[in-house]
Amino acid sequence: MIYSMTGFARREIKAEWGNAVWEIRSVNQRYLETFFRLPEQFRSLEPILRERFRKGLQRGKVECALRFNMNDAASNSINVNEELAKKVIEATAWVQKQGDVAMTNPIEVLRWPGVIAAQEADMDTIQADMLKCFDETFKDFVASRASEGENMKALIVQRLEAIQAESEKVAAHMPTVIEWQKDRIRAKFTEAKMELDATRVEQEMVLLAQKMDVAEELDRLNSHVNETLSIMKKGGAVGRRLDFMMQEFNREANTLGSKSINTEVTQSAVELKVLIEQMREQIQNIE
Repeated sequence: MIYSMTGFARREIKAEWGNAVWEIRSVNQRYLETFFRLPEQFRSLEPILRERFRKGLQRGKVECALRFNMNDAASNSINVNEELAKKVIEATAWVQKQGDVAMTNPIEVLRWPGVIAAQEADMDTIQADMLKCFDETFKDFVASRASEGENMKALIVQRLEAIQAESEKVAAHMPTVIEWQKDRIRAKFTEAKMELDATRVEQEMVLLAQKMDVAEELDRLNSHVNETLSIMKKGGAVGRRLDFMMQEFNREANTLGSKSINTEVTQSAVELKVLIEQMREQIQNIE
């Protein structure tokens, strides 16, 4: 399977402590670059996240963002020491019996040291939840790059089939082109009212054959098609290899165009360059 360098994934997590949203997006880049936008309390996760990106990706400019909202009720939950509160109430009741003392205010009981304690949110638990959600988001992100990669692969295969079709068209047309060019040479001799010297005619035909011989270029084009299909079949990080293959395709298409002396062959050479450029544009986004 081949992967696009373009991808996006988003996941939301909700828990007792609040909610959070992970977003991961990427575009094409020569190497792997990662950028993070994390709340201050989660900065310690950055090295862990960076390592996970490094293990799972090869190329691309990746942006990872986390939005975090703490539930106020969870951030400072209250624990009541019931045993201590009962003893405080019993003590105040005894004091009231000793004389004319006002009734005890419940708020005053709660203010007694040790009766209540505010408990900070458990950040270890929250970070564990965050990493679990990140891993799920990252799987979605890789899946989106894989899906986009498969779409690109299908488009490239279509262009490769079109290149083979153009190559076969040129090969089938060449005998007619050569015969047409031979007739032109004979006509020139006739117009010039020159004797058709067999040796001279043979020399012209040999030069013509050398100039118009595109069999090698067509063979290489077909070889490049097969090699490109093989590379995509292997999968993985194949973007750089495919980019090199586009250079080889261009070289053969340029040579074919330079040898062309016929309108139809020239049109095929131009069509080949268009197809190669379309493939190259897709390959720029492949990992």
